[in-house]
Amino acid sequence: MIDIKFLRENPEIVKENIKKKFQDDKLPLVDEVIELDKQLRKTQQEGDDLRNAKNKISKEIGALMAQGKKEEAEGLKAQVAANAKRLAELEAAQPELQEKVTAIMMKIPNIIDDSVPIGKDDSENVEIEKFGDPVVPSFEVPYHADILDRIGGLDKDAAGRTSGNGFYYLIGDAARLHSAMLSYARDFMIDKGFTYCIPPFMIRSSVVNGVMSFAEMEAMMYKIEGEDLYLIGTSEHSMIGRFKGQIVDESSLPIRMTSYSPCFRKEVGSHGIEERGVYRVHQFEKQEMVVLCKPEESMDWYNKMWSYTVEFFRSLDIPVRTLECCSGDLADLKVKSCDVEAWSPRQQKYFEVGSCSTLGDAQARRLGIRTKGANGNYLVHTLNNTVLATPRGLIALLENNVNEDGSINVPKALQPYMGGKDKVLPVK
Repeated sequence: MIDIKFLRENPEIVKENIKKKFQDDKLPLVDEVIELDKQLRKTQQEGDDLRNAKNKISKEIGALMAQGKKEEAEGLKAQVAANAKRLAELEAAQPELQEKVTAIMMKIPNIIDDSVPIGKDDSENVEIEKFGDPVVPSFEVPYHADILDRIGGLDKDAAGRTSGNGFYYLIGDAARLHSAMLSYARDFMIDKGFTYCIPPFMIRSSVVNGVMSFAEMEAMMYKIEGEDLYLIGTSEHSMIGRFKGQIVDESSLPIRMTSYSPCFRKEVGSHGIEERGVYRVHQFEKQEMVVLCKPEESMDWYNKMWSYTVEFFRSLDIPVRTLECCSGDLADLKVKSCDVEAWSPRQQKYFEVGSCSTLGDAQARRLGIRTKGANGNYLVHTLNNTVLATPRGLIALLENNVNEDGSINVPKALQPYMGGKDKVLPVK
């Protein structure tokens, strides 16, 4: 959410930003919120004037009564009563006006960074850089569900019976590889100076509204029936929500956290849920990184954070590339974002395994997260990035390490988490 003062003073910049995001249907919202804001400020000013007048008139009434001018005093009392009635009307109107202003402001997208490429959707995202040489082996790489099946590692049929489509059982060494990757991701980020956290896996609507747009919430999140609680779609939601309404110590910035959580997503949209595999599912696990920092440091942290994900996957000998998200592919709260994609030797193309974003002060403004500097309180900047989301990360590992006989090489970095195993052997 952008600053209402900025919008008030720069309506054309806000409108141009909306056009860059190809959301022209939101253009009328700018003029609408400016008018509502004007009404709200006028109401607030009139209320302040009436409160000040009440104190002044009260003194005048006291003076008149002391002078025995009862009739004149009664006239002023009538004026006080009329003013009180009007003040009550204004005070009743203010919350409604404020609610309308806030509702519209939450729909207007954040101002994107000047470096963001302009494009309508993810098909116009721009490749930045490749890391590692993509290899296509001499044999045909099986579909990841078949790789897992050969090591006795996947049961989607049973998951369908217990939970429905979009769920899965990982079994044996497949489950162990999955957990090994998460444990390694945790330790990798701790070594980078991040504090490890396990957050709540459910959050209230006030936190949801603070970290994402309403449209995202509807498409992603599961609500707990009869309660003001939502299952998290990523631990970033809980981690940023931890600081809701707080004034953090400026000397503690940047606050660097890496968090583990299960994640739950509806995955509503054109992609759908895979029938056989585990690429797009309702439930997965994730190691995330979150940073709260001073505004002038946010872009430096953005570049550090995505580079950590690249380094993580390269340490597992998985080739990756970075992809700059274009304006039309950015969620409304994001200032700038890039995806990290892993090489798929089976498909001979890259697929998304992580996403890094800086949101400026948008989340901090919604949630009231500030710090106190030499010149007073100011909003912090928030950033988030995927270290590892798996089983999607597991798919990248499997495809890049499977052998023709169905065995899977275990990268050196994961061997300590696999009891020293350097290879997983097929059982079928």
